[in-house]
Amino acid sequence: METRTVVAECIGTAMLVLFGVGSLVLAGDYINALGISLAFGFTLIAIAYAFGRVSGCHINPAVTLGVLLAKRIDIRTAVEYWIAQFVGAIVGAAVLFLLAKQVPRLQTAGAFGSNGYGGRSPVGLGAGGAFLAEVLLTFLLVFVFLAVTSSVMPAGVEPVPVGLAYAAANLIGIPLTWASVNPARSFGPAIFAGGDALGQLWLFIVAPLVGGVLAAVAHRFTHLHPAAGQAEQEGAPHPTPAAGPWGRLRGGHRPEAGGPETKGPEAA
Repeated sequence: METRTVVAECIGTAMLVLFGVGSLVLAGDYINALGISLAFGFTLIAIAYAFGRVSGCHINPAVTLGVLLAKRIDIRTAVEYWIAQFVGAIVGAAVLFLLAKQVPRLQTAGAFGSNGYGGRSPVGLGAGGAFLAEVLLTFLLVFVFLAVTSSVMPAGVEPVPVGLAYAAANLIGIPLTWASVNPARSFGPAIFAGGDALGQLWLFIVAPLVGGVLAAVAHRFTHLHPAAGQAEQEGAPHPTPAAGPWGRLRGGHRPEAGGPETKGPEAA
């Protein structure tokens, strides 16, 4: 186990729950669905820039499953990431719970930013509709992650489209199920909410994982696997080097001699 990658996944997931779910629990009445969605998206972008080069910043078991199926990590690393993500979600939810208890008249029992369907859905969405919504929204997030990252580690501007996809998923999903698309994000708050939040938790673990699987399958058909692309490049004939000054090939070879050049330019 590489400690720093596991710690990065744990801390990153804790931060996502603390600040993302925190925007719903502590400020939801003031910023509404748009503000909550942006809070999730911006938080993910910030965390990705902080930890992307350390662990890849999955901070989502569905993303890790997609990366595993894309053959970018092995099963042992995936299991380590999953454990770290769920532990981090519990830690983040615990800190948020302590903070929420300091706010007068703030109700945490049965709610606390947890996900739900039926009577716990803002629009009364049933279990079947909630399952489909979570699958599709997670598919978007995981597919974008796999498409914009060519390896385990995101770099450059790659966190931005992933964060935008996450914000879009929340913007659509919050009125439906309070938007999970992340089993760890659902797990932590549900523990402290209790009641029906725990009873409905299964859907928000299974559905995002199904979405992650479908995203990995679709990505395999739409994007060339890095290993296949490398093999294709290795099997392709090397292009003829461009001619440099004085009619010589770059690298000190003359076309007519086919070997290294032994004399200076004046010998041409």
